[in-house]
Amino acid sequence: MIDNIINELKDKKVIILGFGREGQATYKLMRKYLKNQLIYIGDLNESIKDNILFKGDKNIEFILGDNYLDNLEEYDVIMKSPGIAFNKIDTDKIKDKINSELELFVKYCPVPIIGITGTKGKSTTSSLIYQVLRDCNKRVLFGGNIGIAAFNLIDDVENCDYVVLEMGCHQLEFMDVSPKYSILLNIFEEHLDHYRNYDNYIEAKCNIFNHQKKNDYLLYNLDNDHVVSKVIKYNECGHMIPISYSNKDAYSYIDEDYVYVNGKRVYDINSKRNLIGKHNLNNIIFVLSLAYILKLNMNKVCDSICNFKALEHRMEYVGKYKNVDYYNDSICTIPEACINALESIHVNTLIIGGLDRGIDYSKLIDYLNKYKFDNLICIPDTGWKIADKIKNNNVKIFKVYDLKEAVRVAKENTKEGVVLLSPAAASYNAFKNFEERGSKFKEYVRND
Repeated sequence: MIDNIINELKDKKVIILGFGREGQATYKLMRKYLKNQLIYIGDLNESIKDNILFKGDKNIEFILGDNYLDNLEEYDVIMKSPGIAFNKIDTDKIKDKINSELELFVKYCPVPIIGITGTKGKSTTSSLIYQVLRDCNKRVLFGGNIGIAAFNLIDDVENCDYVVLEMGCHQLEFMDVSPKYSILLNIFEEHLDHYRNYDNYIEAKCNIFNHQKKNDYLLYNLDNDHVVSKVIKYNECGHMIPISYSNKDAYSYIDEDYVYVNGKRVYDINSKRNLIGKHNLNNIIFVLSLAYILKLNMNKVCDSICNFKALEHRMEYVGKYKNVDYYNDSICTIPEACINALESIHVNTLIIGGLDRGIDYSKLIDYLNKYKFDNLICIPDTGWKIADKIKNNNVKIFKVYDLKEAVRVAKENTKEGVVLLSPAAASYNAFKNFEERGSKFKEYVRND
């Protein structure tokens, strides 16, 4: 595996674009095996040249600052990090040069890869798949968009049975390889600040299956129109596995109180589990379907699902304070995810709002106008815009300036029940990412 990857980079004019997690993993690998090759590092942040990794390395050339994306056609290989957006540059002349550490990993990995993507649910689903495989005594590695660079897994690949990769749209955008087992959970409006339009975002997601082979598997959401519209035209994969919440024509579906997979009853949906809500049950159907295809012990699989704990910032229970339960759903960055959260538990006070990226909120506004709750606490920018369109006479609406004030208002106006942070918007008009937002929320809740 490593020889094939190095041959793709050896004696080439290579630029690493973005020196975050993936960029650093690429640099370390190249420097380990190509000790004297000149490497170009491109990044908006000029301070990265002081990174301790570069100490003593004389074969580095930095392209830093506002113009770091200029003249990319001069390079043989462009190792692009997921956080680098190309929506403002013409990629026609360079698209054949664009590569990434994840793409090279998928291309040359000697064991089957299970790739998971979706606008929402991919972290929970991929983490659950990883845990299920482990509980079924499979040797498995886990990485990708979850926060572990794929190149950091290379040394252990030969000794495992499967590699599970969470795959984000930014990683998939220019990929020309796909995993053996591809899971496409859903597609909703998201990341419109990164792409020229919504169609470009959808196309990026679909690269998880666009390059599959005849003996590969695609598990897709039959209930999601954007997924179906793309998959229906796709005939390369030999095993098309439609997953549905209720459509009995699908490979897997729910009928009354049970999940059926390939005509067999495999899971009682009333089983006690930590993953609450219809959206998580949908994720579980995908996991059960994959487990059945892989011929795992389904009793062990069901036990593993029931014991799995929800990930941080995803309908995470923060605690009970003065007779009020607080939940942190900071991962919620789109309207559909907020609706899913509100359908999972009854909420008395909802905290909503964040960066405006041009997403359509009409469906969520309609839902909130019918939802029976007490308080809607709205944070700029989207929260204030939503507040102006709420006609629900049973709810008190508060416009606040930041998350800290939102928690204070929630405490003052919620005497019992549930307070939920489910912003339905990105965080980076006020925070670095959704993790920081969620951590601050928990801090504010716990500090009286």
